[in-house]
Amino acid sequence: MPSENEYLAMDALALAQGLERGDFSRVELAACAIARAQQRNPALNAIVLPLYEQALEHARTLDETAEAPGPLAGVPFLLKDLSDLQGAGTSYGSELFKNYVAKSSSPTVQLYEAAGLTILGKTNTPEFGLTLTTEPVASGPTRNPWNTDYSTGGSSGGAAAAVAAGIVPVAHASDGGGSIRIPASCCGLFGLKPSRGLTQAGALLSENWSGMAVEHVVSRSVRDSAALLDLIALPAGQHLFARPPAPASFLAALEQPCPRLRIGIQDTHPMGQKLDDDCVAAVQAAAALCESLGHSVEPFSHPLDYEALNSAMSRIICVHVYRSLERGLRHFDIGLDAAPIERSTCVMAKHGADTPAVDYLAARDLLRVAERRMAAVHEQVDVIVSPVLARATARLGWLDMNSEDQREYVSRFRQYSGFTSIYNGTGQPSMSVPVHRTGRNLPVGVMFTAAWGGDLRLLQLARQLEAAAPWPLMAPLQP
Repeated sequence: MPSENEYLAMDALALAQGLERGDFSRVELAACAIARAQQRNPALNAIVLPLYEQALEHARTLDETAEAPGPLAGVPFLLKDLSDLQGAGTSYGSELFKNYVAKSSSPTVQLYEAAGLTILGKTNTPEFGLTLTTEPVASGPTRNPWNTDYSTGGSSGGAAAAVAAGIVPVAHASDGGGSIRIPASCCGLFGLKPSRGLTQAGALLSENWSGMAVEHVVSRSVRDSAALLDLIALPAGQHLFARPPAPASFLAALEQPCPRLRIGIQDTHPMGQKLDDDCVAAVQAAAALCESLGHSVEPFSHPLDYEALNSAMSRIICVHVYRSLERGLRHFDIGLDAAPIERSTCVMAKHGADTPAVDYLAARDLLRVAERRMAAVHEQVDVIVSPVLARATARLGWLDMNSEDQREYVSRFRQYSGFTSIYNGTGQPSMSVPVHRTGRNLPVGVMFTAAWGGDLRLLQLARQLEAAAPWPLMAPLQP
């Protein structure tokens, strides 16, 4: 069995290599991860549904199997509580679904199961993944391992906290407006939002927020992100949207050198909000690092109308929020006002219920125009560099979905965000790379965005940045 220090020093691929060599068994590895979870999770609330006995049984079965189902079989893993695992609860961060048990696994989870990952449990998420911090009323706040007074970001905040705390080296995440990149930034991890069509959040259009939502992971290492992307990149014939160009293996192609890139630097807020000094400093540090690596770096003025596009995306998301609530409302035979949901969720659902079809289609048309415009932009610049968030990680309680003052909630949301969601609308790949820390030793990520289908280009650049300026594998233990 690996010692705690040995376990914490290894990423998912290193753990897989240890299993292949016979350095430890899958049961021993699962036991090590569970011990770390039992040690760290009480202070963090990252895991809201432990499945430890099932994980040990799965690992035991793999140890007794002559041939593993894949190279990552037996690696400890966690699922975000927005995706279904057959026979397990999925609350979606909401009291409304607290007793729901999934009858089947969601499509991406089926791919993780087929690969043989050892699933330890489900991670915390804000209600329906609808905000930039992970503090649901249903299951309580997730605390940042770097400083437990602070947020992990959202909506994959439980996943990010678990990885940053060393419980697992990589964890499932999803992103419909920044929900991979934001928690990666807040918790000092690497997080790639794949191109639209490379992965997807469900089998139906409604489950994918009309193409704005995708699934992947948050990880400590870039190579783990590439390896896990290989597991869930959709084969031909199983996707709802056009599939972008992709290598046969992202992990294998990661070994190819990163080409010299034309990099544009966006260091002002697209909607006029003030940027924290730390967010500006992080972008400047990333620009300097890219230039030192031989890339061409120049200022970039974004051509899209963020206000109009964010408004369009909001209309689309509200429609999907109402659609996702429908089955719960029908099952309990209640209306929105009587449902046990948070105030912001209720407001969004009501907007969705009242949105005419013509307005929904107009919003989607606007995003399609933006897609084409960004394709033209990327003929001139390969990668756009910007902040992930407009301010450094917020304290817990600062951004409250359930606030009685929803105007103040929306105002704070706008102050905090601004950069990530636009690329969910255009479908481009976008990643957060941990390149900076504040005076309080809190991580600050920087966002790198490429043209649709440029996932490998981003991964190669991230690998280059990781080698030139390595980041900590996890958060330091607080005294």
